[in-house]
Amino acid sequence: MTTTAPGAAEQGPAGRDAAPTPDAAPPPDGAPAEDAPRTGDVPPGSSPWQLARRELRRRPAVRVSLCVVLLFVLMAVTAPWLGALGGWSPEEFDKTAVDPYLGGLPLGSFGGISPEHWLGVEPVTGRDLFARVVHGAQVSLLIAFAATAIVVVTGTAAGIAAGYFGGRTDAVLSRLMDLTMSFPSLIFMIAMLSVAKDVNRIVLMTAVIGVFGWPGIARVVRGQTLSLKHREYVDAARVGGASSWRILTRDILPGVAGPVIAYTTLLIPGMISTEAALSYLGVGVRPPTPSWGQMIAESIAFYETDPMYFVIPSVFLFLAVLAFTLLGDALRDILDPRGGRT
Repeated sequence: MTTTAPGAAEQGPAGRDAAPTPDAAPPPDGAPAEDAPRTGDVPPGSSPWQLARRELRRRPAVRVSLCVVLLFVLMAVTAPWLGALGGWSPEEFDKTAVDPYLGGLPLGSFGGISPEHWLGVEPVTGRDLFARVVHGAQVSLLIAFAATAIVVVTGTAAGIAAGYFGGRTDAVLSRLMDLTMSFPSLIFMIAMLSVAKDVNRIVLMTAVIGVFGWPGIARVVRGQTLSLKHREYVDAARVGGASSWRILTRDILPGVAGPVIAYTTLLIPGMISTEAALSYLGVGVRPPTPSWGQMIAESIAFYETDPMYFVIPSVFLFLAVLAFTLLGDALRDILDPRGGRT
C-alpha cells in the first residue's frame, strides 16, 4: 500500500512534479500574448525623432497643442497680410466705430464686433482689435523666440564647457551662473528698461531677457555633460587623437540635444509671459507698437464697460502659453524621460 506524504498533493505550480494547470496553457493561435508588444510600440533601433513623432500622434491633447502653436506662428509670420485682409492697420483710428457721447465706448454689441471689425475695436481710439492682436502675436513671439535662442546657445555652450573641461573653467562658469541667478531678474529688468529711453525696445527686451535666462539650461547641460564625458565612445575618441572640438560637436552635443530641445520648448511660454508682464508694467513694448501685455494693461480701465477689450488679448495670451507649455511637457517626457520624473 502506497502512502502519500502530507502536503505532497498540495504542491504549487513551482513543484517539480506538478501537472500543468489550464491557466498555464499557451494562448490559442491568433490570441495576443500578455507580454507581447503592442502594435503601436516603437520598433528597436528607432531614433529619438521617430519616437517623438510616434508619441505625439498618440496624444490628442498634444496634437491640438501643436496645431495651436503652428497657428500662432503662422499668424505672427503673416501678420501684415492678415491685418490688410481685415482692412485695418494696427495704428489706424476709426472714430465712426466709437460713441463720443459715451466716453468713446464701441458702438454695437460685444465691443463693436462687426463685419468691418472682426474682433471689435479699442475704446476711445477705435483701433481695430484684430489687427492689433495679430501684430501683437508677431511682437510677442519674435521676442520670445529670439530671447530663447540667446538663452539656449549661451547656456548650452557654457554648460558643455564647464562639464567637459572641468577644473578652473568649471569653477569660473559655475560661479558666473550662481551670480546671474542671484539677481532679482524681474526687478533688474524693470530698472534697466526704465532707464533706457531712446533705444529699440524689442531689441533691448530680447537682450535683457536673454541675459538672465541662460544659467538654468547651462546647469542642465553641465550635469548631462559630466555623465557623458567618461563614456566609452568619448574615451575612445580621445585616445584616438580626436580634438576637443570634434569630441564636443560629434559626441557630447548629440548626447545633450534631447534635454536641450525639451528645455527649449518649456522656455518659450515663460518668455511670452515675461514679455507680456514687462509690457503690462509699462517698461516693455511702447505704443503705438501693439503687444498683448500692453493691451491688457490698457483694458483695465474699461473692464466693466467694455469687457471684450480685456477678454480678447487675455484669451490669446492664455492659449499661446498653454499650447507651448503642453507641447513642451510632452517633448520633455519623450526626449528627456529622466528629467520628467524628477
